[in-house]
Amino acid sequence: QVQLVESGGGLVQAGGSLRLSCAASGSSFSVLDMAWFRQAPGKEREFVAAINWGGVRTHYADSVKGRFTISRNNADNTLHLQMDSLKPEDTAVYYCAGTASARYFSQHTEYTHWGQGTQVTVSS
Repeated sequence: QVQLVESGGGLVQAGGSLRLSCAASGSSFSVLDMAWFRQAPGKEREFVAAINWGGVRTHYADSVKGRFTISRNNADNTLHLQMDSLKPEDTAVYYCAGTASARYFSQHTEYTHWGQGTQVTVSS
């Protein structure tokens, strides 16, 4: 069983940057496909970015492409999301998620492991 704990959220002005981290417990992190999702109040959970187990393939939502970078370090069981040029519409609770094999990486139903979320607030 893998447990995921996010950190790094906070309040930032538009145009600023934040780096989210997700620490995983357990020995199976290195074989999991991982992703970041976000959910704003009153909205559905939304795909942000995904990375395969080996860190070779990445995918991004169009809304964050060119601004966000997903990465992972299997040696210390961590997942990261570097967020630059933040916009007020990026405000949401951000969740990291993992699954043994993501067939449809942007679908939250594919993921079996979830963190508790970290709040990101971008002021205008």
